Amino acid sequence: MSRLKISAISYLNTAPLLWDFVDREAAGSVDRVPDFDISYTVPSACAEDLRAGAADIGIIPAAAYASVPDLVIIPDVAIAARRAVRSILLVSRYPLEKWSTQVRTVALDSSSMTSVVLTKILFAKWLGGAREYKTIDPDLDSMLAVCDAALLIGDPALQVDRTSYFTLDLAEEWVARTGKSFVFAFWAIRKPVLAGRNGVAIAKAFRQSRDHGVFPRNLEAIAQEWAPRLGLTVESIRVYLTRNIHYYLDPPCLEGLQLYYQLAAEIGALRQPPALQFVDAGSD
Repeated sequence: MSRLKISAISYLNTAPLLWDFVDREAAGSVDRVPDFDISYTVPSACAEDLRAGAADIGIIPAAAYASVPDLVIIPDVAIAARRAVRSILLVSRYPLEKWSTQVRTVALDSSSMTSVVLTKILFAKWLGGAREYKTIDPDLDSMLAVCDAALLIGDPALQVDRTSYFTLDLAEEWVARTGKSFVFAFWAIRKPVLAGRNGVAIAKAFRQSRDHGVFPRNLEAIAQEWAPRLGLTVESIRVYLTRNIHYYLDPPCLEGLQLYYQLAAEIGALRQPPALQFVDAGSD
């Protein structure tokens, strides 16, 4: 049987989830999973890879579950937030108290799906109504040259000098408005791929990779590796991975996910998704 093809996101926040799927021999790891081929892209392209059959498993934006057919979710693993996330930002030169009158156009990061919909929910429900939205590649100067505010996600958002702009952390705003956790992405697998394969073993491999990735010594290795790559301090990355990102698709996250889908459907940003379906994870 052929090796499974994984489409993954090339951002810092996915590094702990992928710990077992990359070559860690130099770090003395023996946990590498051998039966998968992995490629890296941006969130919106992960979803398209699954839709087109170019990938078997992808860490898809939560929004994609509403539009890509025949997916099942690998349980218990997510990129989520229970407080400020730092890597999903609305950025503007206008103070927040003036957004209702002066922010009329919003540049949307072309890499994003879930946060684009979250932006539309927040404006429609709580920030003064819908705006004019333009999808633009994630370059802040270019975005703010044509729009009053810009949505940035992932590593580019982490690198924003927040002393030079007015920013809104979308996860923090969601939690404040709803009292719910927010789920940005999760692993999903195309149903046909499971035929003849051990779904329990597949789910276990992804859960164990997360578990190994969040070991303190491994998080520290990730922080040391990524700090010079992003031009951030090791401490900043350490805090991001341990406090800002939540890697568990637990009941509070599932509640927040369902509310997100409900509100997205209400404002017409997403069609109502099918019921959440999960790969059988077995029991330990």
